[in-house]
Amino acid sequence: MMPKKKQSDPYVCPNCGTKVDKPQKTWQLISPLPDSYGRITITVMGSFVCPNCGNRWKAVVSKIKAGGSSVEIEGKKGVKKIESKDSSEKAEEGEIIELDLSDLDEDEEE
Repeated sequence: MMPKKKQSDPYVCPNCGTKVDKPQKTWQLISPLPDSYGRITITVMGSFVCPNCGNRWKAVVSKIKAGGSSVEIEGKKGVKKIESKDSSEKAEEGEIIELDLSDLDEDEEE
């Protein structure tokens, strides 16, 4: 059996090349592990039926990477990246508390 070549457009029948308007059914697959940026990948899958030859196939409709400071949507129209307004600034820093070690020693003596 020959390996299946990756199809560039999921909306085109791999058998006869007819364009399909929309998938018959869609569902989501959520990756259990985040990527290196801490984002979770949600893959939207679709099952298609060709109106011309009746061929059935499954393909990735789109991918959504959500989490961290941005959301990335990869679909039919390309990749769209939505960043939160705070992501341009550096990560929020906590309050700095200075302690003098001699103050701690005095408390123990009392």
